[in-house]
Amino acid sequence: MSQGSSHRVVVIVDADSNPFELGCATEVFGLRRPEIGRELYDFRLCAPDPRIVMRDGFFTLTGVADLDAADDADTLIVPNRPNVETPRRPDVLDAIRRAHARGARLLGFCSGAFTLAEAGVLDGRRATAHWQWADVFRARFPAVQLEPDVLFVDDGDILTAAGSAAALDLGLHVVRRDHGAEIAAAVSRRLVFAAHRDGGQRQFVERPVPQTPDESLAPLLAWAQERLGAPLTVSGLAARAAVSPATLHRRFRAQLGTTPLAWLTGERLALACRLIERGESRFDVVARSSGLGTATNLRALMRRETGLSPTAYRDRFGPGEGADRFGPGEGADRFGPGEGADRPAPLSPST
Repeated sequence: MSQGSSHRVVVIVDADSNPFELGCATEVFGLRRPEIGRELYDFRLCAPDPRIVMRDGFFTLTGVADLDAADDADTLIVPNRPNVETPRRPDVLDAIRRAHARGARLLGFCSGAFTLAEAGVLDGRRATAHWQWADVFRARFPAVQLEPDVLFVDDGDILTAAGSAAALDLGLHVVRRDHGAEIAAAVSRRLVFAAHRDGGQRQFVERPVPQTPDESLAPLLAWAQERLGAPLTVSGLAARAAVSPATLHRRFRAQLGTTPLAWLTGERLALACRLIERGESRFDVVARSSGLGTATNLRALMRRETGLSPTAYRDRFGPGEGADRFGPGEGADRFGPGEGADRPAPLSPST
C-alpha cells in the first residue's frame, strides 16, 4: 500500500452505533494534523441507510457515503452496538467479508468484536472484547481466541479494542504501527492521552474505585521521563517519591496497571524509537541515550515489542524511510499485561 493520506480509513456506522467510538475514530484518523504538516489518512464514514439513528436515539446521522464506500477501504472500522444480542444486517456483514477477502485491515472497537465474529472473520484468531461481555462472547463464538484481560489485541490484519476508551489506545497503536512512535506521540499529545497504556482490563474489573485515593504519580513520571538515559532504578524512583518500593509498586498497579520496571522499560523503548526516527543510526548510542544499556538489549526489546529489528525500524520510520509504511502485520503484537510486560530486560543491578 502507499503512504500517507492515500491510505483510506472507512468507518461503517449502523443503527445504534455508539457516538463515542465514532468520535474516537474521527479524532485519531480523520482530523487534519497541522502540527505534523500532513494528513495521515484519507478518512470517511459510510452507512447502510441514508438516515442512521445512533445509540439510544441521541441523534440521527445523515449525509455520509453509502455502504459501497467500504469496498474502497484500506482499513475498515466495523460498527458496534450496546445490545450484543442483536445481529448485524447481512449487507454490513457482507461488506466486512469482502474487505477481509481483499486484504483490508479490520478494526473493531468494544462490541465491534461481535460484529467481526458474526462476519466469520475471527474464527481461529485472537481478539478481545469488553470484560462485561466476555462470557457471552465465548459462548457464542467458541472458535475465537478471546483475550479478555488486555486493552486491545493486534492480530495482524484484524485488531480489536476492549472498550470505549480502549478505542483510543488501539487507534494510537495503529498510528504508531503505520507512522512510527514520533507521529503517534504527536497525536497523543494533541489528544492529551497516553500514547501507550500498559494496563489491561483486569484493573478495572477487580477494583474499579480505590478505597483510598493514592497520590498522583504524574510528578514522578514527568521527572523520570526527563532522565531516561540516567541509571534510574525502582528503589531510586521510590526514594524520589518518598515512599517504599512496595508502596510504589502498589501505586503503579493501581494507577497505571503495570509495574515501575515495566513502565520505565516502555518509556525507554519509546525514546529509543524516537531517536531512531530522528536519524540516530548508531544503535549503541541509541541504547545508551535511552537508558537501555547495550545495542543487544535494544535489539531484543524492539523485536519483542514492535516485531522489528532496529535496522528494520530505521528503514521503515527513519529519515530515509522505506516506500511502504503499511506492510501487513509487521510489528503486530498485543499491548497490555501480556507476554513479557513484567519481564523487561535488566536495566541495572539495583533495578
